[in-house]
Amino acid sequence: MVNQAPLTFYGDGLPGIDTGSLIGKLIVVEGPDGVGRSTQVGLLRTWLEHGGHAVMDTGMARSALVGKTIKQAKQGNTLGPLTLSMFYATDFADRLENEIIPALRAGFVVLTDRYIYSSIARASARGSDPAWIRQVFDFALRPHAIYYLRADVQDLLPRVVYERGGFDYWESGMDVRLGKDLYESFVRYQKRVIRVLDSMAKRYDFQIVDASRSPDDIFLDLKKRITRLLKAASGSARRKPARAEAVARQAASPSHAGLREVAGV
Repeated sequence: MVNQAPLTFYGDGLPGIDTGSLIGKLIVVEGPDGVGRSTQVGLLRTWLEHGGHAVMDTGMARSALVGKTIKQAKQGNTLGPLTLSMFYATDFADRLENEIIPALRAGFVVLTDRYIYSSIARASARGSDPAWIRQVFDFALRPHAIYYLRADVQDLLPRVVYERGGFDYWESGMDVRLGKDLYESFVRYQKRVIRVLDSMAKRYDFQIVDASRSPDDIFLDLKKRITRLLKAASGSARRKPARAEAVARQAASPSHAGLREVAGV
């Protein structure tokens, strides 16, 4: 589902933010680890910029406030699930206030490699209460579109092993000991993450994109979807001035002038 309505928050949102001033587009690319989100965000940014759009991209653990701290803390392999979730919530809040909202206010297309959904899925896969973690992130804006790159674990394995050189401790869920080695833990953990993301699709209006295909095919699919989104937004923007002009012409017509005289205006 494509959200053409003005942006709103899932919950109370950040204080003092006038969402009516956020005239840009917020587009999310979601999916499990190794599915190719970053590749697609990079391709989409280049394509959109060549089309004349101002684009800003962002992603998890990139905030100026705690981005480096998260990476440093993860090097020790000692973070608990609760602490990790709070780190990601702080990171997201900082990027939302200082990167995403200013860019939307300036009319940018904002591409985000993951959003709150990966944080919710990861925390749930690690055993956190899904309702609690959803509430933690309910200050987030509802995106205009969420493209969920859907793939099974067996599709992810070759990409992780051959393209990325092996398994990551955290992406394998080794902190919660789901397997005897990185491979086994990765398979079990990512199955959990995918299961949670699948369950979130209806609640959050994900657009499911078949990510078992080649990167080129996925990119073509995303381009078509985003083209429709931007065309619909452009058409809506053109209709608003047209309606305003029609109302103004009607108010200035002779028949309306007569009515104003009868009414004593």
